[in-house]
Amino acid sequence: MAKFQLLLPKMGESVAEATIVKWVKKPGDTIEADDTIAEIATDKVDSEIPSPVSGTLVEILFNEDDVVEVGKVIAIIEVEGEETAEETQQPAEQVEAPEAAPVAEPQAAVAQPEENTSETYAIPGTEQLTQREVHVAPSISSSVRFYSPLVRNIAVAEGISSDELDNIPGTGADGRLTKDDLMAYLDSRSNNGQSTQNERTEQQQAAPQPVEKPVYTSPVIKTSASGNEEIIEMDRMRRLIADHMIMSKQVSPHVSSFVEADVTNLVMWRDRVKNSFEQRENEKITFTPIFVEAVVKAIKDFPLINVSVKNTQIIRKKDINISMATALPSGNLITPVIKNADQLNLVGLTRAVNDLANRARNNKLSPDDIKEGTFTITNIGTFGNIMGTPIINQPQVAILAIGAIKKKPAVIETPQGDMIAIRQMMYLSLSYDHRVVDGMLGGSFLKRIADYLENWDIKREV
Repeated sequence: MAKFQLLLPKMGESVAEATIVKWVKKPGDTIEADDTIAEIATDKVDSEIPSPVSGTLVEILFNEDDVVEVGKVIAIIEVEGEETAEETQQPAEQVEAPEAAPVAEPQAAVAQPEENTSETYAIPGTEQLTQREVHVAPSISSSVRFYSPLVRNIAVAEGISSDELDNIPGTGADGRLTKDDLMAYLDSRSNNGQSTQNERTEQQQAAPQPVEKPVYTSPVIKTSASGNEEIIEMDRMRRLIADHMIMSKQVSPHVSSFVEADVTNLVMWRDRVKNSFEQRENEKITFTPIFVEAVVKAIKDFPLINVSVKNTQIIRKKDINISMATALPSGNLITPVIKNADQLNLVGLTRAVNDLANRARNNKLSPDDIKEGTFTITNIGTFGNIMGTPIINQPQVAILAIGAIKKKPAVIETPQGDMIAIRQMMYLSLSYDHRVVDGMLGGSFLKRIADYLENWDIKREV
């Protein structure tokens, strides 16, 4: 029998590590190719790890809630056939770390795995990754709680005793202490003036000060002492959303512009073609791909909307990748991306919109599906809202909110004079980064989107 080493796969260029949320298979289970072995979570999306081979799961090398670097061996699968050098090329301790997080002096770490290890973790309030060779002190252990190797190493590096560690509230499974819990506790302790001056503090002082992240230290509590309140701990995705929104408001000075559009012709056109379109393409055509098409045309007219900012540099994006905000059944929000939207016709946009929306709601998105967006659309009209002021999806510089389409009396100009008629009207609102987008650019871009929607060809074939 040969042993196959299952690696944590690469999940996009910007993803260096993932948290093992759940082991779907246990040691001793028989596995077929493509069976899901484990469920993982990154800072971008939840995903599943399928087995590339058939066999028997004989060993899992990490526990649930452990943070694992991309490329690490996470499980051993016994398969039929002769054992080869290729299948057992590297033990788990010797798998090379990804280039995004190189490990200092790997030979020393491998030579004495029982004493030293190298772990990567984020300094609280920054995006900087720190590599440390730390001694795993035997005092960081507990008969009451389980701690992952990463949590133990951080605790040792920060001088946290076993008793202090046991008293930190955990939000993981069965109250387990996660890396996020420990880093939030360190933030809180530092803010109270109780932290010691160590390497982490020195690095924070030497580096440019980033946006401070909110602290989440409350344990999961269902009701308050009085019983008149219910306290709900944020889940992982909601914490990430909260961090991202706070960061965006502190990084970008937000300005919003509004315009009202008469989309009567557009509504009449969709009512005329939607049944035949669905029969022919086996896809429902909603208003979303139509809005995406109008936005893409406007971006081509005003390419400086399709940019990002890095220090004093404006980075213009040649690709037009449209992020579309999608509400999940859990109440959270995710923004899958239509890549190269300018290269798709209306049928292609419809297929892309429906596919991404369905996979988002069924938790089937991959990390690549939500990266590299250059402009975001959020359809608040789905919830009956007529307008809104959305927060920019960093590192983009603008986001469009689409309000509900409502029948309203409107003044119509005709050769015979003005008249009042019932029209299908809607509001479009654009939030933009005033560092690089001024009122003329933002207002002109928004008006151009409205023009494309108002001048829709009611005789158009699709």
